[in-house]
Amino acid sequence: MPVPRGCTRVARGRIRAMNVNRFLILAAALVASAGCAQAQAEPGTIAFVNVNLLPMDQAGVVANQTVVVVNGVVTQVGSSNAVSVGTGATIIDGAGRYLMPGLAEMHAHVPSGANPSREAVEDILFLYIANGVTTIRGMLGSEYQIPLADELESGSLLGPTFYVGAPSINGTSAPTPADAERLIRDHKAAGYDLQKIHPGVSLETWDHMVAVAGEVGLTYGGHVPSDVGLVHAIETGMSTVDHLDGYVQAVASDDVVSQVNTGQEISLDGLVNGVDEAKIADLVQLTLEHDVYVIPTMYLWANLYGVTDPEPFLSQPEMKYVSSAQRDAWRRQAAPGPRGAPHVVEAFLDVRNRILKDLADAGAGILMGTDSPQMFNVPGFALFREIDFMSDAGMTNQQILESGTLTVGRYVREHLGIDHHFGAVAPGQRADLVLLGSNPLDDLANLTDREGVMVRGRWISRADIDAGLEALAAKHARIP
Repeated sequence: MPVPRGCTRVARGRIRAMNVNRFLILAAALVASAGCAQAQAEPGTIAFVNVNLLPMDQAGVVANQTVVVVNGVVTQVGSSNAVSVGTGATIIDGAGRYLMPGLAEMHAHVPSGANPSREAVEDILFLYIANGVTTIRGMLGSEYQIPLADELESGSLLGPTFYVGAPSINGTSAPTPADAERLIRDHKAAGYDLQKIHPGVSLETWDHMVAVAGEVGLTYGGHVPSDVGLVHAIETGMSTVDHLDGYVQAVASDDVVSQVNTGQEISLDGLVNGVDEAKIADLVQLTLEHDVYVIPTMYLWANLYGVTDPEPFLSQPEMKYVSSAQRDAWRRQAAPGPRGAPHVVEAFLDVRNRILKDLADAGAGILMGTDSPQMFNVPGFALFREIDFMSDAGMTNQQILESGTLTVGRYVREHLGIDHHFGAVAPGQRADLVLLGSNPLDDLANLTDREGVMVRGRWISRADIDAGLEALAAKHARIP
């Protein structure tokens, strides 16, 4: 598309963005240039032109597209020969590049507690943006996170859109139904977006919690308490099952179930060898019927069950972006070693893979997530290690990309009840975008070939991201 004389063009998708935190030492330059003879674009207009588009609300790539963004929202998408941008817009040259929605981390943790270090919080938020993650769902809430989410949404702080899970309901925080009711009502009143569930909740407490949550309109997800069981959790409205929690146990044979019910301890080997293949199909169908979303966290579970030596993980390139204290904590966490013989762990992880593939192929809602910063999961970077495991499980590249984009937008609208439109590149969608140098449908590793990231219409170039990462690595290299 020709650019009118006097309008701003940016080569290779790089422009400078507003200085919104200490990493991005930039000049404010998202300004429309003056003096164009043609019709003026609306102030603040940014256009990606001649770009290959992965819209995500349809499969594949659409070539030679122009995407126009005004005030943080996509306003036009169409052929570069047909879309008129207007003069004064900032133009990002997308020739030979690929534009797609930003990714989501749907089981994230930001520092909890009443008053965590602001610097530590901003470090994590930056790591997400640096990796093209423009949406996160926090799964261990604190009161400060609600105003933090407001800061992010307003743009006064650079970072992903943040959906905040409440402090968890578990066996300790809610030993009685009355405790669960109090927490549900308090968390809804405080403004949390969802209720996090941890283990230990009794069946009586669960059922009362479900009734109160339905009354006040607060959805819930996370772990499946053992007294509740996966089937009952699904049938009573659990919104997300994180970590595929309970799925392997739920497909155990009736013989294994009877042993558990009589108090007998079942080894991992006994659990895996007792899988009833017919139950997998039944459980997949139940998941579909109740519109349950699944966050598999396959990389984390492989590490939890199979790590024998933490040092190769602690030598991964992204480890320079976290503190030595965090690396030491991960080293101690891995110290106990694997939870079974290698062939048993492999068989257990294989069952998880089969369940995930069957869920994805049946059309269940799979959501991308890692549980960062749990064991060896550096925020943002861990998502690409998770993607490798999702691929190894048999999910297609299209399915995996949808799990971090389109499906996330649907979950937020339909389960959280928040009128946020994102996860696709289409008019009316939030302008959370990633510009890539190569096609991720060909190779998911191309997701790391970033030319820049757009967060609610604010553009952060690859050079700026690299500078921020360099500063973060230098900081941690200085601090013992």
